[in-house]
Amino acid sequence: MPKLDESAGRNTVVAVPTDDRAVIGRAVAGCDAGADGPGALGVRGCASRTAQAVLDLAPAGARLVFSCDRHITRDGKDVHASELRAFVAVFGVLAGPARFADPRDRAEACRRFFVGYTRWTVVRGSGPEEGESRGPPAWSRHVGDPVLADDITRRVDFALFRAEAITDDEPVHEAPATVGCRTPVARAHAGRP
Repeated sequence: MPKLDESAGRNTVVAVPTDDRAVIGRAVAGCDAGADGPGALGVRGCASRTAQAVLDLAPAGARLVFSCDRHITRDGKDVHASELRAFVAVFGVLAGPARFADPRDRAEACRRFFVGYTRWTVVRGSGPEEGESRGPPAWSRHVGDPVLADDITRRVDFALFRAEAITDDEPVHEAPATVGCRTPVARAHAGRP
């Protein structure tokens, strides 16, 4: 992957079905840390099988950072907009039979991280935006917190947050919901004009 040339030698990219335990075992062997999205698409337990394989096969003490959507909740204290709740409900009904995705399986995959004993973080994204980096996103523990109101993050900054979480102990055993650091609400919360 050309966009990863800069980090050649430090990272290994394995482009295969994400729920293949043998491949996951090879991918995590000897890793100090790993970042993955728990089966972004797929049905029939793809996300939960991927999560379980990573949890089972990653070396003891490995730092694991996963990503998911905002509809995932760790402790039930998130406040989701009615539009998002409706979208997830309708999408779940239509996507499963179409063999496109299974939001319930993605929630199950994250639940497995939440009860895991590893040093995990599950990063919840917001609406993606393309463009140059604006810096690491702001984050909060619960969807619905005022700082997250703008619901937009540059893809590159979401990736940056995930990469930085590997060496940052603050979000260990957390499910931070992110938002772009230069959104008007995030800037107001940080005391920046």
